[in-house]
Amino acid sequence: MPEDKKPVVSLKSLMTPSKTVSIEFPRFSGVTIDLCFLAREELVKLRKKCLKTKWDKKTHQPIEEIDDDKFIVEYCKAVIKGWKGLKFSYLEELLLVDISNLNPDDCLPYTQDNAELLMKNANDFDTWVTETVGDLENFTGNK
Repeated sequence: MPEDKKPVVSLKSLMTPSKTVSIEFPRFSGVTIDLCFLAREELVKLRKKCLKTKWDKKTHQPIEEIDDDKFIVEYCKAVIKGWKGLKFSYLEELLLVDISNLNPDDCLPYTQDNAELLMKNANDFDTWVTETVGDLENFTGNK
C-alpha cells in the first residue's frame, strides 16, 4: 500500500513580514490603536535605514549610530496605522496640552504627525506601543 506523500512545505512560504490589528489602549476606555507587528527582518531593515555615520576624531574611523529622530519617524510609520476614540481629555493625562478651546470629548484625529508627537512626548504611550508591538501573542490570537 503506497504511503500518503504530503507536499513539503517551506517555512519561508508561510511567513508574513507584518500584520496589523486593533488593540485596546488599556489606560482609556474605548481607545483602540491599530498596531502593526513587524518581523525581525523588517525591524532590522528599519533600523539600518536610520543609521548615520560619524567620524571618530580619536581613532580616525567612521562609526555608525542611530539617528533617533529619523528612527521615531520611521518606527511610527511602520507600526502605528491609526486609532479611534482618543479624546482630547485623555491627552491631558499623557502629556502637557492646552485643550481649553476644544470639546474634551472630541477625538484627536490620527495623522502621522500626531502619532510621532505622541511617541516622542508621551512616555506611557511610547512604552505601551513598544511593548505591545514586541509581543507576538498580540498578533496571533493565542492570548
